[in-house]
Amino acid sequence: MDLDLSAPHSTGTTIIGVTYNGGVVLGADSRTSTGMYVANRASDKITELTDNVYVCRSGSAADTQVISDYVRYFLHQHTIQLGQPATVKVAANLVRLLSYQNKNMLQAGVIVGGWDKYEGGQIYSVPLGGTILRQPFSIGGSGSSYLYGFFDQAWKEDMTHEEAEQLVVKAASLAMARDGASGGVVRTVTINAEGVTRKFYGGDTLPLWHDELEPTNSLLDLLSSSVPEPMST
Repeated sequence: MDLDLSAPHSTGTTIIGVTYNGGVVLGADSRTSTGMYVANRASDKITELTDNVYVCRSGSAADTQVISDYVRYFLHQHTIQLGQPATVKVAANLVRLLSYQNKNMLQAGVIVGGWDKYEGGQIYSVPLGGTILRQPFSIGGSGSSYLYGFFDQAWKEDMTHEEAEQLVVKAASLAMARDGASGGVVRTVTINAEGVTRKFYGGDTLPLWHDELEPTNSLLDLLSSSVPEPMST
């Protein structure tokens, strides 16, 4: 089968947002594809909208990037006019408005997460079509179909930050093990009253599941190690 290299870059992906007792944790894999071709294996799918609100992007990379750019601009103007940071709800509704008004032209499903002084940590899901739904946790992208049963079992109220972080990383690694469009590394963003913390989990640090193979050296390393020593006189 011929690869369609002219196909739009698609973040067929795994994105996750989880609330915990004090804030939110967002997580995503890093594989961006063009059809069956991996265009970027270390992309960052968690994008800053304001100092206290971030968005996880899935669908068309171009569509979700332009939505993020527009919303970031509008929120900057909103902050200047009000003299205080925008709330998470305002940011999520701006994402919803752009997605809904352009639903026939966009392929974008996002999770908006953040913290504000009025309602604390919040997660809003804005799937294809521009619906908005506030949830205690949200999963999206092609890898999410492998995670619904897992979250039904693993999710619990009032988790600590450490529990929420471990849940996000474990869920992302599970989806990456089963979903061919998800892969690479896992990035997380924690947002709470203290600010924002980013973390990076390399592919060789993630847990392995069932029949996954242990990581090995690259082919180039194997080839270079097999070259015989030059003969000496």
